Amino acid sequence: MQNIAILGLGEGRSAISAVLTSSRLNLVNICDRNEDLCIQRAEEFNLRTYTTDYEELLDNPDIDIIAIYTPDNLHATHVKQALAKGKHVVCTKPFIHDLSLAKELTELAETQQRKVFVGQSSRFFEPMKRQRADFEEGVIGDLITIEAYYHADHHWFLSKEWSLRSDFKWLYGGLSHPVDFIRWYMPDIEEVVGFGMISPNGIEAGLKNEDTMHFIFRARDGRVARVSGVYTSPTQPPTRDSRMSCILRGTYGASQADYHELRYAVTTRSGEEKMITWGDHYKNYYFRFEGQSHHAGEYQNYLEYFADSIEQGFTAYPDIREGVGTVALLHAMDRSLQSGKIIKVYDILQEQNLNI
Repeated sequence: MQNIAILGLGEGRSAISAVLTSSRLNLVNICDRNEDLCIQRAEEFNLRTYTTDYEELLDNPDIDIIAIYTPDNLHATHVKQALAKGKHVVCTKPFIHDLSLAKELTELAETQQRKVFVGQSSRFFEPMKRQRADFEEGVIGDLITIEAYYHADHHWFLSKEWSLRSDFKWLYGGLSHPVDFIRWYMPDIEEVVGFGMISPNGIEAGLKNEDTMHFIFRARDGRVARVSGVYTSPTQPPTRDSRMSCILRGTYGASQADYHELRYAVTTRSGEEKMITWGDHYKNYYFRFEGQSHHAGEYQNYLEYFADSIEQGFTAYPDIREGVGTVALLHAMDRSLQSGKIIKVYDILQEQNLNI
């Protein structure tokens, strides 16, 4: 069993539930600089201890893993501090916001011989797990192309002051989920081009960056993929569409994993067509709080996977290098949005002397 502490108790709420429900992890402490939030979480989960001092977690020799759910701009600092104290690290996506910090972090992780795992939670949702297993078993043959999207009516975000700041971008906060699906199946993306806009709803609210985006990717071997994200307009009924989906098209079949709907469809290489849905047991496992804004089941899946990697000595993916590569791809996408040009991911990495 691995001893874990959780830093950042907004998104960290799901991680608390995940750890307390798991038989493979032991929650030692929780931390947030907002003491009111600490008290709220302690009462919600009947916890006896919390701290507002990150150093208290770092100096505790009983803690094996620090799980970081703080704002994006703080990730690099918090990861560096944890590694320097010899802790294994889980960090929510996107891994870091500034690629100039990546080289130091990767080298520190290697020097300290500590594992770093990036919490790309969507990989660990039931339909996506089934899709990946079928793909690895050759059910759809060799991969030809991928389409992934995240379309959600997030009007409620626009009422929050931080969502209207110039440093808030749906590209990193939302689109990083379907982009991770592309990276999962096509890790060697070479170049990207995309266009985006602020929707009329976003303009009315005062949004500073794009809430509507479409991208095309080309991998080193010539295969292509596409991703789209639309965040402030109504969505189709779930019986017709999914808010987040990953579609694989192969040489002998195809598959589609639908995220919130707990739905999976596949046409196999034998021509058989299947549709699978998961019922209330799985809904209760994944969505433990109000609505679907917190999906603790995925967090439990990936935290247990990471604990296993420490105990059994294998690499848990996305690891630090894959996390940095995804951030580089997101930076390339951002640059393409601003320029309207095709951007090579290699150029982004070379600017920071990164060999990922």
